[in-house]
Amino acid sequence: MFSRRLWQASERCGRGFAPVLRRHLRRTSLLLILVLGSFTALPAAQDQGSSAPSKGQQPPDAAGGPQSDVGPYAIPKKKDEPPPPPPPEKPKKIEGMPDYSIHVDIPLVEVPVMVTTKDGQFISNLKKENFRISEDGTPQTISNFTVSEAPITAVLLVEFAAGDYFFMGDILQASYTFASTLKKEDWLAVISYDMKDYILADFTQNKQEVYGALNQLRIPGFSETNLFDALYDTLDRVERIEGHKYIILITTGVDTFSKLNLDQITKKIKTTKDVTIFPISVGWAIREYFEARGMAAPHGIGIPVGQMDYLQADNEMNTFARLTGGRAYFPRFQAEFPEIFRQIGGDIRNQYSIAYHPTNPKLDGTYRKLKVEVVAPEGGALKIRDQKGKDLKYLVIAREGYTAKHTVE
Repeated sequence: MFSRRLWQASERCGRGFAPVLRRHLRRTSLLLILVLGSFTALPAAQDQGSSAPSKGQQPPDAAGGPQSDVGPYAIPKKKDEPPPPPPPEKPKKIEGMPDYSIHVDIPLVEVPVMVTTKDGQFISNLKKENFRISEDGTPQTISNFTVSEAPITAVLLVEFAAGDYFFMGDILQASYTFASTLKKEDWLAVISYDMKDYILADFTQNKQEVYGALNQLRIPGFSETNLFDALYDTLDRVERIEGHKYIILITTGVDTFSKLNLDQITKKIKTTKDVTIFPISVGWAIREYFEARGMAAPHGIGIPVGQMDYLQADNEMNTFARLTGGRAYFPRFQAEFPEIFRQIGGDIRNQYSIAYHPTNPKLDGTYRKLKVEVVAPEGGALKIRDQKGKDLKYLVIAREGYTAKHTVE
């Protein structure tokens, strides 16, 4: 713009000044171009100079730049790492003390054991030296040994039918007498049966519930007494309960209309574990009264029952007791019931408690098999004799094994 104004001024002036002004304008324009070019080239020159260090300047450290934070760029300094901690001092060794100690908690295994005669009578005079126990075939050392009175889990299975008119007194008396012997730790269920079985009370520790269940036995229904069916169903129910169970069977022993036969119920009894049956026959005084007159005691309306039927029933009850380690009772009078149930209570409540620390301390959740034997103190076979000096055969009842605890590390 400045050159244009000078050009216009030269036009206004005379033609004589035109050559002089043109020369002046050419020099002025050339000077302006040189000045502007020098300002434009200055930043580029500075950039080129900054990329190449001078001879006296040192390049940045490999650790992150120059030693000071002043300069064309600033990179934070690398912080000094703290020195490593000194190694821990070893504890002073005390003379006589071992270098280390290990403390291991070994579990205690408790095994309840019952030793009875084949008739179910508890043998109570055994000592610690009479027992041998092994785990997975390895002998164990018994650490604790006691004789205790254990609670029971039992079912009171009662025959109650319309044909039991002459036996009703014995049935109810026996049922109430057994219920009165219960202790607060005991579990009892009450089941009655005629054509079918009825659960009057599920397993309970309340005596009042047991008495209330027995109070329902007032008006009998059917005349049939299907003993085999009722016993089979009861075995099915108690088989799913852990531990040893007992069935107190109060019955005449006569089966009139069961779908199962004797062979089937016998097979069921043999295959059911941890169950002992104690049959109590009722109505013996009435039976003897009719037998003295050459007749059989009546058992229901229109159901012919003879003396052979009652004898067969007695034999069956003895068989049930023998197969399960129980004992069958045939009282003549109601006054015998308290003594009978006292004996039953003594047989099924008393037990030996054996405890040991297993030689296998692993808590791996494995199943270990147990074997309990009764031996003489010197290690031979133990002989038990009755009052007449005859050898008695005995049974050792104990659990077959246990599952070790499982600890996850």
